[in-house]
Amino acid sequence: MHPYRQIEQFVNQKSQQLCFYMNAFWLGELPHQELQYYFWDTLEEWSLVNASPLLPYSHKERVFWHIMYQIHFWSELELHDNVCLRDELLTCLNYLSDEVKSCPFDCVGVRPH
Repeated sequence: MHPYRQIEQFVNQKSQQLCFYMNAFWLGELPHQELQYYFWDTLEEWSLVNASPLLPYSHKERVFWHIMYQIHFWSELELHDNVCLRDELLTCLNYLSDEVKSCPFDCVGVRPH
């Protein structure tokens, strides 16, 4: 399989999971620790993807990695209670789930190396 296609499949699959996990977290149905487990499991799975840093990014991939870094960087309290952060992440999640067609312009996520 071409590496770009492998990246695309990974991001599509993990984006669906990320949307599910974040919504469950905000609804109080998923502990913060489970969100962190998802983060680390995803990075472990990513290590199996043949992704050269020279391959171009899709908008969806940039948004995906942006959210991933945000959920790892911010504390449970910030992720849950910071209205501005939550609105930003919700906009990104809506894009990942194809509810919104326009890409959030301020997402600068990069793939891990």
